[in-house]
Amino acid sequence: MGEMPLDKSQAREAGWAEQFPTPAEQFFNRELSWLKFNERVLEEAENEAHPLLERLRFLAISGSNLDEFYMVRVAGLKSQVDAGINAVSADSLTPSQQLEAINGATQSLLAKQQKCWEELRTDMAAADIKVLQPEDVTRQDKAWLETYFLSQLFPVVTPLAIDPAHPFPFIPNLGFSLVLELRRRSDRMALNALVPLPPKVNRFVRLPGDPIRFVSLETLLTLFLDKLFPGYDIVSHGAFRVIRDSDIEIEEEAEDLVRVFETLLKRRRRGNVIRLKVQANMPANLKRMVVRELEVDERDVVEVPGILGINDLSQLIVDDRPELVFKPYRPRSPERVRDHGGDCFAAIRAKDIVVHHPYESFNIVLNFLEQAAQDPDVIAIKQTLYRAGKQSTIIRALKDAAEAGKAVTAVVELKARFDEEQNIKWARDLERSGVQVVYGFIELKTHAKLSMVIRREASGLRTYTHFGTGNYHPITAKVYTDLSYFTASSDLAHETSQVFNYITGYIQPPELEHLGMSPFTVRKKLMGLIDREIENAQAGKPSGIWAKMNSLVDTKIIHKLYDASAAGVPIELVVRGICCLRPQVPGLSDTIRVKSCIGRFLEHSRIICFANGAELPSRQAKVYISSADWMPRNFDRRVEVLVPIENETVHAQILDQVMLANLKDNLQSWELGPDGDYHRLVPDEEDGPFNLHKYFMNNPSLSGRGDALDASSVPKLKL
Repeated sequence: MGEMPLDKSQAREAGWAEQFPTPAEQFFNRELSWLKFNERVLEEAENEAHPLLERLRFLAISGSNLDEFYMVRVAGLKSQVDAGINAVSADSLTPSQQLEAINGATQSLLAKQQKCWEELRTDMAAADIKVLQPEDVTRQDKAWLETYFLSQLFPVVTPLAIDPAHPFPFIPNLGFSLVLELRRRSDRMALNALVPLPPKVNRFVRLPGDPIRFVSLETLLTLFLDKLFPGYDIVSHGAFRVIRDSDIEIEEEAEDLVRVFETLLKRRRRGNVIRLKVQANMPANLKRMVVRELEVDERDVVEVPGILGINDLSQLIVDDRPELVFKPYRPRSPERVRDHGGDCFAAIRAKDIVVHHPYESFNIVLNFLEQAAQDPDVIAIKQTLYRAGKQSTIIRALKDAAEAGKAVTAVVELKARFDEEQNIKWARDLERSGVQVVYGFIELKTHAKLSMVIRREASGLRTYTHFGTGNYHPITAKVYTDLSYFTASSDLAHETSQVFNYITGYIQPPELEHLGMSPFTVRKKLMGLIDREIENAQAGKPSGIWAKMNSLVDTKIIHKLYDASAAGVPIELVVRGICCLRPQVPGLSDTIRVKSCIGRFLEHSRIICFANGAELPSRQAKVYISSADWMPRNFDRRVEVLVPIENETVHAQILDQVMLANLKDNLQSWELGPDGDYHRLVPDEEDGPFNLHKYFMNNPSLSGRGDALDASSVPKLKL
């Protein structure tokens, strides 16, 4: 019996798979791609088009990003090595090989951070914002600092002797400490000691008067060590900072997720040391003691020739120098809601509406739920909560609705990393108010952003649904670009109800006609849509794929995109962070271009557009928004939704404005090359400069304009 013939997809794949046989030729490493992303964040700290203190903010963000990367991703790789797991990455690297490559790339990144800080520090000093070294502190300064030290720090600082009677103390995750070698004056006896820096105390102390001057907490402590250790001489000292494993894993047999997470959160604070950063000038004997006592592998020790804790530099961003930060931006309110007297339901009932955050106010989402809580005709609310923030208006609205007798269901995701503790608090608050709280699944995260309001109206029950690409978090909504889509569509409401029923009752929905839903159909639906573009290209019809996301990792989707490229489908991808696809490789991905946009706002919305037989952009195109990035976890281990956009003005705003502006940007964008390097775009004379963030800050959207809509007032974008 002969071999089965290959179908078209298999034949295309066989062609490029033969030419590019190794995974390393087809994929970039996920972890190294993330480090490239953080380099782009750091490059914004060097971008002189930004105000000085905003550049400092980018530097601090690059530091906090790197901390989290080690706490989670590197911790996971180290766990695999310790467990003897040799599962390889998509590019065929073992965990130990990835760790070696990561540490090498990180050394370069750390050096760039320190160089950037020294340059920014010089520029800040020229702008009369100074960070003083001990030798810069005058006698008058020291007198003021001594008063501050004795009143504000001395009560909360705990000097700790290290000897057989006082073993080395536990240093928590991100803990910062001074380590000292002392000698008692009375008998010259040697003593080692620690001074952990209090975690709730600001890292930098501002001196009174002008110019603006700061002293770091470690500098302040070294100035007054004699107050902490009277009768001792300071022989030597240094500082170190600890990063611990903060990843959380739960057992499948866990019965009470809340109790399990409370226990795991305590364990997180005591996780294994993943990274130990020490000042480069720390004496060798003190370094050996710290490394030995913390049981750190020498490979995980990093000597830093500069400041530790780059993320703390954000504390130097002062309010009284507004010319050194971005000019405050006040988001617009959707005019159509105002046309209806502020009645969200009337505005949505008239026509679907999409709101583009942060350019348009997140208050409409809050008002939507607050109105639902107060409206006597609303009988039920269903809501997913992944991250809601500490001062959450949404939680208050849900509690008010439940206390008013409405049926309120809240799906609270306890596994939202680093928000677990806050989410446990919200869950208990909601339950006390009568909200039916559901914690989702042990093996899946509920990442979909969904809100349903069921209202009794003259024609019967009507459901108003909100789909978001971002979290229900009023703080991040000011800096993350996301889409909020409101609709009264009965079809989408019915399918969203099925999604909620799956989360709350494990009732797997039948085949959904409109929505895609992970972990069942999102990948399948996307691959089917890509296949349709392949067929169009082969039939000589217009074809094309435009997509925007945070990360592209899933190898099955990447293979399918390579198939589309082989068929001649033009593909434009805007991938802010990780991208494992190799673009513009002859014979593999000739027609695929990848860019990354990073700037004042963090690009977070997920948008997918397919030509569907017409030249893009076109009303005929298929447009979707989603809560899901193109990663295995989003397709297989999370509850996500993929939402079709069919309303004409909403479709036009997302495709002709949001997607097109991302593709057109040439001031905040980098293009990914086939070698894995990113090259910053430079505007050419023909097109001129275009900044997508400034465009949306200055131009109102199409959707939601209501009576104010004047299509001629919205600039037409062209690639």
